[in-house]
Amino acid sequence: MKISKQARRDAKTLFRACLQDGLLQEDRVKQAVNAVVKGKPRGYIGILNHFLRLVKTDIQNRTARVESATALDESAKQSIQQQLSAKYGNALEVSFNVNPDLIGGLRVQVGSDVYDGSIRSRLARLGDSFSAS
Repeated sequence: MKISKQARRDAKTLFRACLQDGLLQEDRVKQAVNAVVKGKPRGYIGILNHFLRLVKTDIQNRTARVESATALDESAKQSIQQQLSAKYGNALEVSFNVNPDLIGGLRVQVGSDVYDGSIRSRLARLGDSFSAS
């Protein structure tokens, strides 16, 4: 579905109105959606679709997913969390998961940023370099 420029602008304005101190407020999002649905302005479906995309992107950018081959101890978790908070801000939600397929190392994903220091990815790159020759 193609969204008009005006609907995009309206969605961005609506999104900015839902921010408080740079953080998205859930109650404001609900109020904004209810107001748009109730008022039904021209192109309101496009406005809501783009607004939803903006909200999802904001949530993804404030969520970090850390995968490791084995369970991490608390000091390692705290260290990783501090480093991620320094780079992405204190409002970051960090989840730690164990993925034995990584063989070793870590894989961190924050929004669209991926930091892959796993042995599995290194082996894959090594294999690709042999097949490219």
